[in-house]
Amino acid sequence: MGRVITAGVALALGAMLLGAPPAAADSGALGLRVTIDDRPIADATVPIDPARTVTLVVTATNNGSEPVRVRSVRLSGVALALTFFAYDTTAPFEVPGHASATRTFVLDLGDLSGQATGLLPTSVELLDAGRGTLGEATTVADVRGSFWSVYGIFGLAMLVLTVLAWVTALLALARHRLAPNRWRRGLRFLPAGFGTGLVAVITLSVLRLVPPEPAIEIPVVLGAAAIAFLLGYLTPHPVPRAAGPGEDTTARLPDPATREITR
Repeated sequence: MGRVITAGVALALGAMLLGAPPAAADSGALGLRVTIDDRPIADATVPIDPARTVTLVVTATNNGSEPVRVRSVRLSGVALALTFFAYDTTAPFEVPGHASATRTFVLDLGDLSGQATGLLPTSVELLDAGRGTLGEATTVADVRGSFWSVYGIFGLAMLVLTVLAWVTALLALARHRLAPNRWRRGLRFLPAGFGTGLVAVITLSVLRLVPPEPAIEIPVVLGAAAIAFLLGYLTPHPVPRAAGPGEDTTARLPDPATREITR
């Protein structure tokens, strides 16, 4: 059970640390300005209601001399470096050199309710024929989805794994089964700390308090892990187990012949 808990927490943390998106607001060959339902997404939190269609207006600016051909636009939401929703719309158009082009897309996000809820870092990308990113703009979306969405269930699963990790570590402490080495005791508590940090990040997101952006989620998770490791490191040294009723304690004593040899 302990290995399953550790593996589940480690996979989520590894994805977050290794796959965290860059913090840049724009990237690629095209500059990008985007509005969602007439709201500019730059430096704003944009509400998205899955029960309604979303009007996406994209203005792409080509600062180069060569025309750039766009094949599709993608709207996606990411948390903990995991993509929880993505919508691609194929609508080829070309942006001439030293010029701009504006396109309007109407998106039906009806199934978003079952995919995510709460605050999620969201990006709008223009893609070429090879699915490469030509331009990108990022924002935070306030998704009015269901608590029983994929994102919500993911948070519940992390909560269950975290509770099991704490129960396992604390039971080992109560039964004096932790390792005598302080570092190993700290490592025993480490998965519970990681899980606590992940659950805190997801909870803040679902409650629409703080979005799970890398600048926030990484310090929270690593801070919770460090606290848990310190708690394990400072746990008292395990007391040797007392002999049970009827248990032969003489087997634990050194053999007299052995004692003579060692003298």
